[in-house]
Amino acid sequence: MDTESHSSGATKVSPRSPQLVRIFDTTLRDGEQSPGATMTLDEKLRIARKLEALGVDVIEAGFPAASQGELESVREIASVVSECEVAGLCRTREQDIEASWQALSAAKKPRLHVFIATSKLHMEHKLKLTPVQVLEEVRRGVKHCASFAGSRAAASGSAPSVEFSAEDATRTELGFLKEVFACAIENGAKVLNIPDTVGYTMPNEYTHIVSEILGVVKASGKTDVIISTHCHNDLGLAVANSIAAIMAGARQVECCVNGIGERAGNAALEEIVMALKVRKDLIGCDTRINTRELMNVSKLVSQVTGLAVAASKPIVGRNAFAHESGIHQHGMLRDRRTYEIMVPEEIGLTESRMVLGKHSGRAALTNRLNELGYRLSGAQLEQVFERFKRLADRKKSIYDEDLTALVADDVFSVPVRFELVSVESRSGTQIAPWARVTVRIDGEEHTAEAGGNGPVNAVVQALKECTGTREVHMDEYHIDALSGGSDAQGKVAIAISADGIVSRGQGTDMDVVIASAKAFVAALNHRAYQLELTKPQPAANA
Repeated sequence: MDTESHSSGATKVSPRSPQLVRIFDTTLRDGEQSPGATMTLDEKLRIARKLEALGVDVIEAGFPAASQGELESVREIASVVSECEVAGLCRTREQDIEASWQALSAAKKPRLHVFIATSKLHMEHKLKLTPVQVLEEVRRGVKHCASFAGSRAAASGSAPSVEFSAEDATRTELGFLKEVFACAIENGAKVLNIPDTVGYTMPNEYTHIVSEILGVVKASGKTDVIISTHCHNDLGLAVANSIAAIMAGARQVECCVNGIGERAGNAALEEIVMALKVRKDLIGCDTRINTRELMNVSKLVSQVTGLAVAASKPIVGRNAFAHESGIHQHGMLRDRRTYEIMVPEEIGLTESRMVLGKHSGRAALTNRLNELGYRLSGAQLEQVFERFKRLADRKKSIYDEDLTALVADDVFSVPVRFELVSVESRSGTQIAPWARVTVRIDGEEHTAEAGGNGPVNAVVQALKECTGTREVHMDEYHIDALSGGSDAQGKVAIAISADGIVSRGQGTDMDVVIASAKAFVAALNHRAYQLELTKPQPAANA
């Protein structure tokens, strides 16, 4: 199609303009399935608002049938998002579909995203269904979703769009896959998603599959049906496969901020968006994304999930616009186009930033926090301002990274069961590392001390003793300077695990031992929150 319009009707793409590719963001659903990336409702709402400001077309808010808590979370997101569609994932089961509609019924632009596996491997070993039975599930499930566009949706004023996904499509026999999608179209699906669920396919294979399914769409005579792509990164080809699908005719891409997701992750939103923008000459497609928000969104998702962005990651990595080689620096000084195919300002990076200090007041702090995407209540602002002033007394300049850390540490955290009260430590060339900590647990203070093979190890051992969490194992430990200079704050990010649950925490301080203690306590709170989520919850009402 040469013309497509956004669900809001706000934008039309003329026949001579680049083809529009819709961005379907699944950071809050597939992205949250990254080990240790469980988010609180408050965190999900912050990300949802930021995704809306970014300009995504669809936000997949979750899987409502998973639990009553998940249903309520999707409902809350659907109630605050108005500029883009909000999708709820559901299997073809009746109770799944009903739970999704219950969560989405108040959304301004709801989408029911229904799926079933179609590969022989999945049908035989996971579903225990025959191809004929799977086709019947597709017919019944898609038809049920489409029924909400009738009288029930008309009464609420929010008719849903229907998307159908064939899980493990790229390992499905092509003839059967075409039957499945023909059935989905016949029963009301308007978006056909072709997931590379396990990141197995190659770009040329994916191009062929998309082309064949486009043939099914054309044969149906339904000009309002589009093809979608959902690629995982197990072989590092998620973005390449997504671009191949777009060039073959797909007009929706399912992706995650920073490429997070199960196993090796999903196709990275920022990489796809910038590839389309930079190579519009070749691909002939574009998106509605406000690319100047990409860096802010990337930082927010990294902060909320505790999943650090690799320095060398394309687009949003710390080194993406850094130049160290003398030859490169020489070229950049002459003409930045010699080694930069896009300018950092396009993704929200600027060379000049407002640096705050001890003489800065609430107005300046509030203004900069607003620019970074934070909307704090009066009480939250006072909490951050108090810590900002204490930090400014110790540190000459306060950078954006410092502010982000202050907000993360003090305002948007999981429910607090463990609270770090004090840390003492000592170490040296002639002194065995030792630490004493005091932690408030459910309101009662506990103190413990321990030695270790280094100051950080000693404080962690003391925290384990103090909190009774000796079974917890530290899987990851990362430390970074938030800014330049010897007075920079250290940011520590850790991952801990026990009983198959991975939990993450972050902490910042000018003393890295204290930052490490904060991060460990934050991870313990995250673990307590995850354990609470795993408790049996009331079933969703159909």
